Amino acid sequence: MTPAEAYEALRDETQTVLIGQDELIEQFTVALLTRGHVLLEGVPGVAKTTAGHAFARAVGVQYNRIQMTPDVLPADVTGTHVYREATGEFQLQRGPIFANVLLIDEINRATPKTQSALLEAMQERRVTIEGETLALPTPFMVIATQNPIEMEGTFELPEAQRDRFQFKLVVDTPSRDDERRILDRFDADVTLDAESVEPVLSSGDVAELREVVAAVHVAPPVKEYILDVVRAVREHEHVDVGASPRAALTLLNAGKARAAIHGREYVIPDDVKAIALPTLRHRMVLNTDADLGGVSPEDVVEDVLGSVVPPEGATADSAASD
Repeated sequence: MTPAEAYEALRDETQTVLIGQDELIEQFTVALLTRGHVLLEGVPGVAKTTAGHAFARAVGVQYNRIQMTPDVLPADVTGTHVYREATGEFQLQRGPIFANVLLIDEINRATPKTQSALLEAMQERRVTIEGETLALPTPFMVIATQNPIEMEGTFELPEAQRDRFQFKLVVDTPSRDDERRILDRFDADVTLDAESVEPVLSSGDVAELREVVAAVHVAPPVKEYILDVVRAVREHEHVDVGASPRAALTLLNAGKARAAIHGREYVIPDDVKAIALPTLRHRMVLNTDADLGGVSPEDVVEDVLGSVVPPEGATADSAASD
């Protein structure tokens, strides 16, 4: 199975319950094939949780969900040692983080201490429980959601936590036509939910697809374009702290995955442009002038993409001659 075939299968199967979310599934697929994590932001009721669950079902891997509240402790996420009277010994009780796809609902309702328990897992693919370091399953992907309109009782993710997410995706309310299709679909089958999605991949398929993505060619002009975009964000007049080198690596690797799922063996500037916004919008700190002027991270990315000139001819010909 090629990455393009895998993406098509995932998209078609998740459309069982998801209407008008092709771009979301595309970016989920890119993240999965490049060991990335995704932060979903949207108002209640736009199917953020359903999208994550349906995608995990389609991938055919183990899925767990954690509902974050202020009283959730790090041990509730990672696990702890529990005393068993029958044996008179402490036994490791693994937490829900031991899954291939971990959905964290309302991550900003967890305290900073609990949020920090995810840092090692998201970066190192392992957790430390009472001094014992344990590897997480492969693949391992975090999909976290947050509600942008209800701030009471929440804890904003610090910059270090946000930077662990490959993409920040904003889930908007559907168009009128899509919303009508949703009504018709669920009127026809009131039992329809994410459990209705059937697996189309396996963890073994994911490992093979990741190898294919890693072999996708990136011509030197495209690498220069990536650096130009990242540096333009850092040096933008409305940015105090810009994107880290991890952002440049994300544009490189995610660009490879996007090229692969669209049937190409080489990255073009349009791949970089397509993933620039979800890659960069959460990796910058804006200055006071931006706040006063109503400038958003999205405005900064749009300005940068409009001002940085992409390389010409970075296509199959340049890939072959490189």
